[in-house]
Amino acid sequence: MSDSSSTPHASAGSPADPAVAEEKTLDQLLAEALARIEEQKDARMRALAEADNARKRAQSDVQAAHKFAVERMAESLLPVMDSLEAALAASETAPLALRDGLALTQKQLLAAFHKANLSEILPTAGERFDPHQHQAMAAVEAAGAEPNSVAAVVLKGYRLHDRILRPALVTVAKALENQAGNPNSDRSLDSN
Repeated sequence: MSDSSSTPHASAGSPADPAVAEEKTLDQLLAEALARIEEQKDARMRALAEADNARKRAQSDVQAAHKFAVERMAESLLPVMDSLEAALAASETAPLALRDGLALTQKQLLAAFHKANLSEILPTAGERFDPHQHQAMAAVEAAGAEPNSVAAVVLKGYRLHDRILRPALVTVAKALENQAGNPNSDRSLDSN
C-alpha cells in the first residue's frame, strides 16, 4: 500500500515539476473539452439534419398518399366507363330515354374523373408508339403508316396525375413485307 502511494510523489521529483505537470494537465483537459464540444456540435447538427430529412420524407409520403388515394377506386371504375362507352356506341336502336340516361351517367363519371385528375390516354392513328403509355396488342401491316406507329386503338388508357393506371391498348403498324418477292427466299431457288 505504501508503494502505490509513494509512486505518484516519486514521479513528481522536484518542486517545479508538479506545476508543469499540472499546467500540461490543464491544457490537455482544455483541449479535450474543446474537442468534445466540437464533437457534440457536429452530432447536434447531424441530428437536426436527420430530423429535417425525416420530416421532409414524411411530408412527401403524405402528399403522395393524398395524390394517389383514389387510385384503387379509379382502377375499379375504368371498366364501368368502358361499358358505358360501349353501350352508348351500340344504343342507336335503344329508346331515346335510355341513351340520354347513359350519356348523362357517362358525363357524371367523366366529371368525377376530371375532379380526381384522372385523364384519358387516347393516341391517334399515326402517332408514334410510346411503350410508357401504350401497350401493343398486335403488329399489323398498314399501308401508308409509318412502322412503329399506332395503327388503331383497341381500348383507351388512363393516367392518374403522372402515374399510368392502364396503358392504351393499341395495334402497331409494322413494315410492309416485300410484295415483289424476296430474291433470297426458297421459292426463287426452286424455280431453277
